[in-house]
Amino acid sequence: MTKIEQPRVVIIGGGTGLPVLLRGLKKYPIDITAIVTVADDGGSSGRLRDELQIPPPGDVRNVLAALSDVEPLIEEMFQHRFKSANELSGHSLGNLILAAMTSITGDFMYAIQEMSRVLNVHGKVLPAANQSVVLHAELEDGIVISGESKIPYSGKRIKRVFLTPETIKPLPETIKAIQDADLIIIGPGSLYTSILPNLLVPQIGEEVCNARAKKVYICNIMTQAGETLDYSASDHVNAIYDHMGKPFIDTILVNSEDVPLEIQARYSKEAAKPVHFDIGSLYELGLEVIYGEIISLELGMIRHDTNEVAKILYSFLQNETNRR
Repeated sequence: MTKIEQPRVVIIGGGTGLPVLLRGLKKYPIDITAIVTVADDGGSSGRLRDELQIPPPGDVRNVLAALSDVEPLIEEMFQHRFKSANELSGHSLGNLILAAMTSITGDFMYAIQEMSRVLNVHGKVLPAANQSVVLHAELEDGIVISGESKIPYSGKRIKRVFLTPETIKPLPETIKAIQDADLIIIGPGSLYTSILPNLLVPQIGEEVCNARAKKVYICNIMTQAGETLDYSASDHVNAIYDHMGKPFIDTILVNSEDVPLEIQARYSKEAAKPVHFDIGSLYELGLEVIYGEIISLELGMIRHDTNEVAKILYSFLQNETNRR
């Protein structure tokens, strides 16, 4: 199958969830476009963002690595994080390369394109905006927290999130990818700090809502303290709908596998627990529900099983293609 004939799949997210999904999806004959948040302001990304006035490179770096097809040593070098006692401490080499290329050319997107060539990336990696944005959260008591890295530590429920500056322009390539997509995948990832910052970029959310493609939301397996404490699956969906002003998701992928009790006990110390998949409420929202045993346990951490999720999504895509 030539690339022109391959189904076009757009994946929207950030954080750790997006790279996990992409490592599985890149094995299938699909044309991938990953749209990545640029709201990160913590760690190495935040330091480079503040010091050089460039978009944060960290989430983009992880996605480039996930979609790359190079020798393991090259990927390891790109992801290498310095542990020294000087200014390099905490920075990854990939972040520094992206920052250097952005500073030289004045164009973050150009830096991503060049690194995509070097790393032989499968598909396209597009930032949600070619500029830095700041994520803010209005809490239920009216207090506003500014900064993506600070939001999860407020200890209060989030009413809404929003971006500044007021004028944020998405890349034309991003809009075209959404319009041309055969399937749009949202998540997995932190609801308020990885998913919504993409959809809140002017035009991106509107185009996703209006796109002809089927939209699949991959629900998180665990709740997150400071973001989705006690949220059910339908709470996640309704939060997205509240921010977009309309329902637009067609299908939701949920976990059908029990989370081991010892893992639940470990996560309970972080005020996190398995998401309650309230199937009746999901059906009331008009959603098609797909179940899957999609848990991967690595070093006591719960992640989505990249191979199983990718297999489910590719099967769904094939069924949709045949249906058309």
